[in-house]
Amino acid sequence: MRRILVLAHTGRSDALRATFDTCVTLRDAGLMPVMLPDELAELTQALPHPMPEVLSLGVDSTLQEIDLAMVLGGDGTMLRSAELVRGSQVPLLGVNLGHVGFLAESDRSDLTQTVRWVVDRDYTVEERMAIDVNVWFGNRRVAQTWALNEAAVEKADRERMIEIVMEVDARPISTFGCDGMVLATPTGSTAYAFSAGGPVVWPELEALIMAPISAHALFAKPLVVAPTSEIAVEILARTDAQAVLWCDGRRSINLPPGSRVEVTRSATPVRLARVNQTPFSERLVRKFELPTAGWRGPVHHPEMDPVSTALPIVAHGVEVVEPRRKHGTEGRA
Repeated sequence: MRRILVLAHTGRSDALRATFDTCVTLRDAGLMPVMLPDELAELTQALPHPMPEVLSLGVDSTLQEIDLAMVLGGDGTMLRSAELVRGSQVPLLGVNLGHVGFLAESDRSDLTQTVRWVVDRDYTVEERMAIDVNVWFGNRRVAQTWALNEAAVEKADRERMIEIVMEVDARPISTFGCDGMVLATPTGSTAYAFSAGGPVVWPELEALIMAPISAHALFAKPLVVAPTSEIAVEILARTDAQAVLWCDGRRSINLPPGSRVEVTRSATPVRLARVNQTPFSERLVRKFELPTAGWRGPVHHPEMDPVSTALPIVAHGVEVVEPRRKHGTEGRA
């Protein structure tokens, strides 16, 4: 029997109900739902309905026995789930119960259909680039972690900027005071890096992004560099301003003056299950509710039109009509 890990933001009532419905539907379809022990206990206590048979991860099942993980929640729940399954081959399929939900694949209204896709194995798996993060102090590495979205260096004190050097491939780019620096993946380009004024990068593109936060400098522009590059941020010791490193908003490391944060592409990607083939541009418009009124679509190419037509050309305010010629020998000497 295939085992499906169900992960949810159990602190919300709608997530609890969605989790219960998912477990019931999976069980009715002949699949075995698996949950974290604490989330299963919360669900059992919160809902008066009799629970279907559900296994506990780490008690009745291991990650190696999981076929796929369904994540019910927003991007925060997806990031927590990515941390949980890291190092395994378990893909994550997100059902958005939050607000923007860029990492999720479907919405709460599509939950029944999403379960059906899982039952029928009607999904593909794509690998999203992650980053490895190393923190150095002097000649000693004091921390090592990773991120799917970003590693963000931020000032620790509200009233004081930090002085940093941004670096690419062991060469300094610029020094300035700022509130911080976001070191992001393409997946994270629509998260913290986007809020800091960074570019939106299509997830299919492999790259690393550096986006300064409120920099006090003339040249402190976001950078997009090769995925093979090593990007770094040094906290200068010419002031005693403290900084902190946040990875995906979940793991934090204190950065005293003189600290150095190095970021490289990780050899371990995050696997996301996809049931829709919606282009990223369409998802971008939908998630951010971008205005597209007046769009007419691509122009029909003359090469694709076998019939000659007349094209109006405006010259000096006078409209002149010239025939459109088909490709061939017409007009050749």
